[in-house]
This record gives sequence, structure tokens and C-alpha cells, in this order.
Amino acid sequence: MKTLIALFAVAFIATTNTFAADFPKGSPKFKTSLATALTEAKKDNKPVIAIFSAVWCGPCQKMKHDVYPSEAVKAFHDKFVWAYLDADAAANKAAKKKYKVGGIPHVEFLDSTGQSIGQHVGLTSPKDFAETLDAMLKKAGGKK
Repeated sequence: MKTLIALFAVAFIATTNTFAADFPKGSPKFKTSLATALTEAKKDNKPVIAIFSAVWCGPCQKMKHDVYPSEAVKAFHDKFVWAYLDADAAANKAAKKKYKVGGIPHVEFLDSTGQSIGQHVGLTSPKDFAETLDAMLKKAGGKK
């Protein structure tokens, strides 16, 4: 029985990691590492969108499939560096603590140096998210 449970756990983790990186057509070019996103942001002088999400989170998946690749949000794809971070991954534990991630989806907006300039928690519509992106871009200085 323990062997069966262990095999199920390994299969679940492998499947979870596969689905976490499976982004819908028309999505922004997501990084899956905050460090990589911050390096690119500093180089390109762009703000960062750090999205803390999980495959088991219904609202997170709705945002992933309906909001980020939406027509309303596409105008902002190249204006930010996008990071899609698994809230359950040990590699993201320090970032979750730093940005006080409780509920998900948690979207943290960072300037090009990694300082928080705002956040959004929970499900939202493409139109409302685009308005938030516009406001965060202005707050970050309208970079590129």
C-alpha cells in the first residue's frame, strides 16, 4: 500500500510540474523563476509581474487561461517581465514570505529593482486586470 501511495505521489508531482509550465496560446512569455525575471527586468529596465499560483487553484487556472492571454491584457505583454511561480514549490518559499503571499492567485507588481509597487489578490476580469496593469506601469514610471 505504501508503495502504491508513493508511486501516486511521484506521478502527481510530475504531472503537476508539467501542467504548471503549460501556458495557453497567446500568453505572455512567462519566466518560471523570480530570479530570472528580476535579472531580465534590470537589464531591460522593465517592471515585473510575479504571479503566485497553483495547479489545484481554480481561480488561478481561470486567470491563466482567460485573463493573461486575453485581448485586453495583450497590449501589456511586452511592457513587463512576467513570472509565473508555483506557490507550492520550495524554490518560491522565500519570495512568498517576502511578499506576504497568503491567498492565491497573488500577483505582485515589482519595479525593475524588485521592490514591490503593488499587488492584486484573487480572481479578476481581463478588463479590470488591464486597468491594474496600466496603473502599475504608470507607478513604475511607464518604462518601455
